Amino acid sequence: MIKWIAALLGGIFFRFPGAILGFILGSLLDTTTSKGSGGFTQVFTQEKKVSPGDFELNLLSLSSIVIKADGRINQTELDYVRQYFVSAYGKERANATFRTFNEIIKNREISAQRICLFLTQRTRYAARLQILHFLFGIANADGNVSEAEAREIQKMAGFMRINFSDFESIKAMFFKTGNQAYKILEVEKTATDAEVKKAYRTMVKKYHPDKVQHMDPVHIKGAEEKFKEVQKAYEQIQKERGLT
Repeated sequence: MIKWIAALLGGIFFRFPGAILGFILGSLLDTTTSKGSGGFTQVFTQEKKVSPGDFELNLLSLSSIVIKADGRINQTELDYVRQYFVSAYGKERANATFRTFNEIIKNREISAQRICLFLTQRTRYAARLQILHFLFGIANADGNVSEAEAREIQKMAGFMRINFSDFESIKAMFFKTGNQAYKILEVEKTATDAEVKKAYRTMVKKYHPDKVQHMDPVHIKGAEEKFKEVQKAYEQIQKERGLT
């Protein structure tokens, strides 16, 4: 389309030679635009797909980093991961996948940065938020998220290009503090009622389970859990402030 417009304009102002030159220059612009839009489409629509097998192994690798973060391997955390995979993929497939998990746990050369970059290029932002929630679930399986575990997960969140405010929101779902509800909604305790309501509407859109309908049922369930935490946080603030 650009080449024909350029040819027309060239012809109007510079007659036939201008039309030829305009057509050539327009063709170059057409090619450049086509390549550019393809690149952006690939980034934003995630045309680079991750196969189920690759996704599972990379998720297990990140899980192993969290499990080993505090210098010991906790059986409760291992059981949490196993149950998660059984719920997601069925016992037979989960057992087949877990045959490699022992080797992954022993591997000290796992690069969280490389894995997170791989997933970032192939998954939507909402899916990466769900991965983050899953990793915190592992750390919290024994009833406590250690500082070492939280640091490792924060690094992964950075590698997956998750906003710090989103990281803090999901982290707050696992840490009981005086301002937990506000952190979940990503607002300060000093926020006005109007700001709280606006933040709640924003979080409802961000964490709605519909955002991960392309994922398997167990991920959708995790998204529903996050969604409930957002609702609980807002209800708590409503009660404290007498909001309607």
